[in-house]
Amino acid sequence: MTLKKFSFNVISKDKYSRLGLIKTHRGNIRTPVFMPVGTQATVKATFISDIKKTGAEIILANTYHLMLRPGVERIKSIGGLHEFMNCHLPILTDSGGFQVMSLSKLNKIDREKGAIFKSHVDGKKFILSPEESIRIQKGLNSDIVMVMDECPKKTTDQKVIAKSLELSTYWAQRSKKAFGQNSQKALFGIVQGGLFDNLRKKSINDLTKIGFDGYAIGGLAVGETQKEMFYILDQIKNDLPSDKPRYLMGVGTPSDILGAVKRGIDMFDCVLPTRSGRTGLAFTWNGRVNIKNSKYQYDNTPLDNKTSNFDLNKYSKNYINHLFNTNEILASMILTLHNINFYQEFMHAIRKNIEKGTFHAFHDKYIDKL
Repeated sequence: MTLKKFSFNVISKDKYSRLGLIKTHRGNIRTPVFMPVGTQATVKATFISDIKKTGAEIILANTYHLMLRPGVERIKSIGGLHEFMNCHLPILTDSGGFQVMSLSKLNKIDREKGAIFKSHVDGKKFILSPEESIRIQKGLNSDIVMVMDECPKKTTDQKVIAKSLELSTYWAQRSKKAFGQNSQKALFGIVQGGLFDNLRKKSINDLTKIGFDGYAIGGLAVGETQKEMFYILDQIKNDLPSDKPRYLMGVGTPSDILGAVKRGIDMFDCVLPTRSGRTGLAFTWNGRVNIKNSKYQYDNTPLDNKTSNFDLNKYSKNYINHLFNTNEILASMILTLHNINFYQEFMHAIRKNIEKGTFHAFHDKYIDKL
């Protein structure tokens, strides 16, 4: 059987917002899309079968975490990440660069060797090169693979960002060579450049010369304000290749997503809906609900009357408040699934409004509400 090639097509547009379709051999992905995060081969507090029922068409897993535990060889032994976690949806894996910056006890960055660091789990020394990151992602059998990049911390020092960008471009070249040719899978480049639009444009120019199946925008979830993020997206929206998917990494809130879709972004991921679900924050069409608040102790209404999937509305705010205040596991399960379901309903509404040509009215209605 011939496997379906990876492809992307823009179906319709509403100004800069784009309705598109990514085709993979494991299934199609309608864009704009939000990817639930399954960092360690699980979307915390949920079953993959329930994730699929929300309408999710792709999930994200992480090279750094899976490299540390359980290790790529264990996952390869069963046939790859899909078999390991019993997930038949397409999977995108991050390269691990962001986690090296944010979690590990980093020793140093070596241009040729890669990132030399100690595990945040047990202190064991690792070296993650562009070639090793690609090798691991191939072992995981990811459908969309990310290049190894350096994700610098937010700074106003342009020289620091320029030096980091040069390194990321070099590593992108090495990642492309290590990935080789595989039309059934995709390799995405990662645009860096901090808050400097000239460096962002240089990054796009350099990466398009190398040539990738999609282009991610990195380094905009490391402390930037929403205003700063939207500024950069405005500056580069005409520079990104129009025939490739555009992925804003690590973003974000419903408001962030609305503003980014308005500026031509197709793909998103963030731990926010699941992490918030485990800590008592619910996303609803009427805004956010901190369910631990005492005002919900006698509130017998559901979290969101507009939600019908999974019969989630059979649980009252009163009951969920009780579950959180008694540290019951079911609390995290209900709210995590609710939030993932809300995000998928939200993305469905975005796509529907782009198709109808009413996205900007939808954007204006919800940008300050959600």
